[in-house]
Amino acid sequence: MTQVHDMAGWESLETYRRAHSRGELPLRVYSVVQISGWERLRDFVAVNGRGDDRLWWGGVKAFVDGSLGSTTAWFHAPYDDEPGTSGLMVTDSAQLRSWIEAADEAELQVLTHAIGDAANDWLLGVYADVAAAHGPRDRRFRIEHAQHLSPAAIPRFAELGVIAAMQPYHAADDGRWAEKRIGPERIKTTYAFRSLLDAGATLAFGSDWTVAPIDPILGLDAAVTRRTIDGANADGWVPEQKTTVEEVLRAYTEGAAKAGFAEGRVGRIAVGMLADLVVLDRDVTRVDAKTLGETHVDMTVVDGRVAYERPTG
Repeated sequence: MTQVHDMAGWESLETYRRAHSRGELPLRVYSVVQISGWERLRDFVAVNGRGDDRLWWGGVKAFVDGSLGSTTAWFHAPYDDEPGTSGLMVTDSAQLRSWIEAADEAELQVLTHAIGDAANDWLLGVYADVAAAHGPRDRRFRIEHAQHLSPAAIPRFAELGVIAAMQPYHAADDGRWAEKRIGPERIKTTYAFRSLLDAGATLAFGSDWTVAPIDPILGLDAAVTRRTIDGANADGWVPEQKTTVEEVLRAYTEGAAKAGFAEGRVGRIAVGMLADLVVLDRDVTRVDAKTLGETHVDMTVVDGRVAYERPTG
């Protein structure tokens, strides 16, 4: 990897700044803080700007709901295996709306965790209201995870310019047990990579580390093959949502760069762009998809310098 978007908060941002000042930050970092501190970030930006090509900031992270595994992801209908609950909002709705409105007015990027279909529908509605109230701007609202969508939500991502920041490995993991939670109908638009792309949405792929493995090769395999890690879905779990290798590579590179306001300098190998790239041990666009998970990174280059070489022998 050559770049990460880190949601860890102020302590991490200050740690990165110290490392960067010593010339010891080995990759590019977009450092995001909690939305409750939006005023502090607004004032910090006014004094310090938004960073540089190696370390930058200007985003705030929020949470609508919980997770599917804990039955706290917020759905319109109850869970199939826990009919007494449909999940919950983990942040007071009025407070969260107020924070999103204020952060957007301060021209900070808002990145919000939403898992269940009700959480995503609610958030898309808030994003639409805020954008209409504050007027046109290149704000790039993000929904982190966007895992379980109502059919009506899918076209709204493109319509509103909301970036779906998703983690393909979760599909390979959750696919072992998600259907027992939400049933055969709702899983049709779970990790809806294909549907979102066909609707014109921007996908930005990542890992959700430390919750999931950080290795993007595992995400590449998961998005293309939709195989689950238990081996029970060899032909793909919800195979209608499979993507091509080229689409996945774009989501991990151009899409991720756009999601961090960095597409003018990274995300593509082209004249005039910063020299960030990886060298793989095979042409993943030509090999049998079943072997994608066996791919290795031979070399990583950041800003024209070799940052990693795979040991030989």
